[in-house]
Amino acid sequence: MLNILKRLFGSGSGTSPDFTELLKNDGIIIDVRTSGEYASGHIKGSKNIPLNTLSGNLSKLKNKERPIITCCASGMRSATAKNILKNQGFTNVHNGGGWKRLNQKIS
Repeated sequence: MLNILKRLFGSGSGTSPDFTELLKNDGIIIDVRTSGEYASGHIKGSKNIPLNTLSGNLSKLKNKERPIITCCASGMRSATAKNILKNQGFTNVHNGGGWKRLNQKIS
């Protein structure tokens, strides 16, 4: 059960991706919180595409091989977003979890 949860939330490999390195390699951060949540604080340079609009906004993410890091408040919605993107053919998607913690990892 623990391994299933780890895979679902992006920790299945046992090691966390180097988010700073992903960003250096043309990676982008997609914050899937609501626009109100995003307005109250976010990672500089991140793009806000709320989870409930993600499927309808895939055309904004043209390169399916570009590194994408998803984030939200806690990691739940970003895990769902990662799965949506993977299912749509995006190949380099990582769940960054909560935006505040992700921001500490890349700062």
